[in-house]
Amino acid sequence: MAASAAAKAKLPLNLNEDSTGAPLGKDPKNPARDNKVSRMGTASIPLLITEFAIPAILGMIVNGAYNVVDSIFLGQAMGEIGLSAATVANPIMIVFMAISMLIGNGGNALAALRLGEGRRVDAEVSLGNTMFLSIVVSVLVALAAANPVILDSLLTLSSATDDVRPYAHVFLQIVCFGFIFQCIGMGVNNFIRTAGAPNRALVTMLIGLVVATIFNYLFVIQLGWGVAGSALATIIGQASSCVAVLWYFIFTKNVPLKLHLRYMAPHLKVLGTIVSLGFASFAVQAGMAIVNFVINHLLVQYGALSPVGADDALASIGVVQRVAMFTVLPLVGVAVAIQPLLGFNYGAKLIDRVRKTLWYGIAGATVLGTVMWGIVHLFPEAIVGAFGITHEGLVDFTVFALKVQLFMLPIVGFQIVGSNYFQATGQPLKSIILSLTRQIIFLVPLLFALPEVLPHVMSQFTGLDALYFATPLADFLSIFTTAIFIAVEMRRLKKLERGEIKAKF
Repeated sequence: MAASAAAKAKLPLNLNEDSTGAPLGKDPKNPARDNKVSRMGTASIPLLITEFAIPAILGMIVNGAYNVVDSIFLGQAMGEIGLSAATVANPIMIVFMAISMLIGNGGNALAALRLGEGRRVDAEVSLGNTMFLSIVVSVLVALAAANPVILDSLLTLSSATDDVRPYAHVFLQIVCFGFIFQCIGMGVNNFIRTAGAPNRALVTMLIGLVVATIFNYLFVIQLGWGVAGSALATIIGQASSCVAVLWYFIFTKNVPLKLHLRYMAPHLKVLGTIVSLGFASFAVQAGMAIVNFVINHLLVQYGALSPVGADDALASIGVVQRVAMFTVLPLVGVAVAIQPLLGFNYGAKLIDRVRKTLWYGIAGATVLGTVMWGIVHLFPEAIVGAFGITHEGLVDFTVFALKVQLFMLPIVGFQIVGSNYFQATGQPLKSIILSLTRQIIFLVPLLFALPEVLPHVMSQFTGLDALYFATPLADFLSIFTTAIFIAVEMRRLKKLERGEIKAKF
């Protein structure tokens, strides 16, 4: 009864009880329910990170594989025009991912902090309000997609050529109408990790990818439905993941967090906190979308001046962008995996565990980045050929662009995990700043400047070549900036550990 009464009260709540009224960690009927969460503050950190990271990394790869699968099937069935359509749609698809991460990562970060503080009801309110926000935003996206003026404006912003526009328009409109499945299936999925079930989180995502791949083959290859078939396959896969996620929180017994209709009632303070905590994740993806808009515009501009041509430049760099995103996803997976561990231990004031979790996470991301870098350099032609690019000159151009753009990949994990650390520990402003350094603050100016400067300094490179040199340079600058932030944070944690200061969040 106490929890029910509190749930009706104004937020913020401050209860050390679960949704049934039992004290956190002291439910005699279901002790395993609480152990799934409480072990984040007691178990071996390397073992916890391994347990959480493997399914999180695979989950991020699965999530990123949606775009790769679409591109592979469209490239094989339609050639360069299919790849170009996917490239034009890509920035808008990234915006959708950004919205999903804004809501899901923000709500999940809040839930992890509250569980660390022993406030289970508040964590469930965070889950409910995340669902509410997902539904509202999905309706707005669907309404926007129904307006041809808005959709055409987005395609113009993404530099769609006359030949590519009709294909991209069909693909995007279908995906927009099914956005609710992505928003819930991807965003709310993060809560399953915080509930102590990382393997279950992976399974819910894997279900969607398998379904999407099967229907892509059926619709695109067998039935010849082209971009419409690929888009339909994508949302069917996302819908399958969405159902699996909701099933876990509604029907699965003895889970640490449950989805209750009464906790979906909007609370402005909770919604505001979700948005503030999730904005760093949003900034990363939104920054990537802005970069894609800029790159598409510059590709058309400089590609038209190159023997490669505008449409082939879009197809080629579109492949590079997808491979680059795919190689970074395991690093993001490490950051996502340690987020609930950081949040729980920070909320519980276990500072030494917070510090160790961060450094183990950085080490793991660095190893993975090095492995992904090695794979790209060992099999670049095979990777490019899988997307349907077969013209010899275009293959050479794409392979070189791929190697240059991923030059800093072995140490990019430090920047990704470092910026995510501040989000997980309730310091969203720092996380936002660091997220923007890599995607906006450094990269966008370099994209405009290098094509004008590099050909004059090194005449063997064209303006088109200069576009992919911008990424490794921006990566270096953002890594250096993150190192400064982390050094300052380590000193702050020492003061927090000695009791000289208090955590403000």
